[in-house]
Amino acid sequence: MNSKYIKENSNDVVHHLEYNAERSHLIIPEYGRHLQKLIDQATKIEDDVERNKAAKYIIQVMGSLNPHLRDVPDFQHKLWDQIFIMSDFKLVADSPYPIPSREVLQLKPDVLSYPQNFPKYRYYGNNIKYMIDVANKWEDGEMKSALVKVIANHMKKSYLSWNKDTVKDDVIFEHLYELSGGKLNLLQSTEELLNTTDLLRTNKRVSNKISPAGPPKNQSNKNTKTGKPNPIHKNQNRKPL
Repeated sequence: MNSKYIKENSNDVVHHLEYNAERSHLIIPEYGRHLQKLIDQATKIEDDVERNKAAKYIIQVMGSLNPHLRDVPDFQHKLWDQIFIMSDFKLVADSPYPIPSREVLQLKPDVLSYPQNFPKYRYYGNNIKYMIDVANKWEDGEMKSALVKVIANHMKKSYLSWNKDTVKDDVIFEHLYELSGGKLNLLQSTEELLNTTDLLRTNKRVSNKISPAGPPKNQSNKNTKTGKPNPIHKNQNRKPL
């Protein structure tokens, strides 16, 4: 008698239940347990031809789960990389793309250099400090003088954006001298920065666009073409119920 028609004992079925806590860990859980089992079965196939057929079939199944990405460039490349990753790099198949390695996958990115945490003048920001450091490395000339003037004007604008009041140019020059380590000295210069009203004019224009231009106009009862009053609708003077 065929084994699949043999009636099983209910106690044995309950005893051999498979719980998630006892199952192996899913490498990419988005594809589910059934696809993971297909990849595990394809990995154990000894025939190279049959194994390649099974791998291509699994790639088609993975693509059908994301039909909106079929026409995206390099989508097939991503699927082939994922099938090797889900097989724990044990699958041997003829991939049309370079096969990834475990070492490349486990590479960590370089540590980012974070900006200074406690600047003395926070309202200037870190970008101003970077610009000052760049200006310190330039040779003296017209280009450096123009850059220093741009930095000073931007410092004044940043100062006014946080401190809603006028500021003298000498204060900006002192801060520039301090932040540059004494290399950018405009304390004895006759250079004048932009006026406060010119620097804050942009913010005023933006606020005027947001706020209404004036009070709403009253609608006239006269016709603009004839100059005569518009006819009163028969229900216009009707009292509310």
